[in-house]
Amino acid sequence: MSFSTATKNELARIISKHPCCRLAELAALIRMDGSIQISSGKLMSLNITTENAAVARKILLMVKGLFNLQTEVLVQRKTRLRKNNVYLVRIPPQQQLSKLLCQAGMLDRHGRLKDTVQEELLKKICCRRAYLRGVFLGGGSVNSPEGTYHLEVITDNEQHANSICRLMQRFRLPARISERKNWQVVYLKGSEQIVRFLNIIGAHSALLNFENVRVYKDVRNQVNRLVNCETANLNKTINASVRQLENIKLVRDTVGFDNISASLREAAELRVKYPDASLKELGDYMQPRLGKSGMSHRLRKLEEIAEKIRLEVRGDKKMM
Repeated sequence: MSFSTATKNELARIISKHPCCRLAELAALIRMDGSIQISSGKLMSLNITTENAAVARKILLMVKGLFNLQTEVLVQRKTRLRKNNVYLVRIPPQQQLSKLLCQAGMLDRHGRLKDTVQEELLKKICCRRAYLRGVFLGGGSVNSPEGTYHLEVITDNEQHANSICRLMQRFRLPARISERKNWQVVYLKGSEQIVRFLNIIGAHSALLNFENVRVYKDVRNQVNRLVNCETANLNKTINASVRQLENIKLVRDTVGFDNISASLREAAELRVKYPDASLKELGDYMQPRLGKSGMSHRLRKLEEIAEKIRLEVRGDKKMM
């Protein structure tokens, strides 16, 4: 089961105690997945389609509880791509259906279709949370936190996408809209934003799972960065040590240690004796004790002497 499906299953089990919140959530589901069918006799029926059985059951409960309407559920099997079930909650023509559509903000008082969300549904903060929950159940998805952080809600209505975006922004969520073919996609990218959204719509178990995976991933990434950093530093130390040993060997075999200062001789002997030691460790072996910068200065002096020797050798070869 995907993380997105598990989140929807959790949200489908949430039944608000307040009728206003249940109405707001039902209105969002109808606007996201509903379609109004008008027969030749001008009788209206409502169809709400979902691929999640728990969501279909929730729609059924809310319609029955709020309006006591006759409903039926049809199950169809997809034959292409993912061969999963599609659940159609159908409300046949009946007297109370127009009341449902008006209260859900789908029709105005003259029976005309409305494109905008009815503001009366969103007066209370609990109703706004419920509406976003319905929006996510109807057309939302969220990536597993093990991958990239991405949550989106897809709708085919540009005005509704703008309404969803503004509603998220009222909760201080920096939602954005992009167009994907003929669809409007309202999305959140940051992990903190997704966690906040899950908390707003009541997906607390999904939130905890998301946080656990996120913390684990962050710690793992931090450990990897530290290991890479330590490896890079170790390689740098080893390469510097090899170069310093080459310089010291050249100075010893040509000029000789007796012809350089005592401080440089001591630094050279310690590097030969402790080839894997860091500059700080070499400085600790010096008498008197020497800092890292002081040790680095002496080894650079030895390198300068070695470079002069190499230049002289190259010059002699050219003369020959």
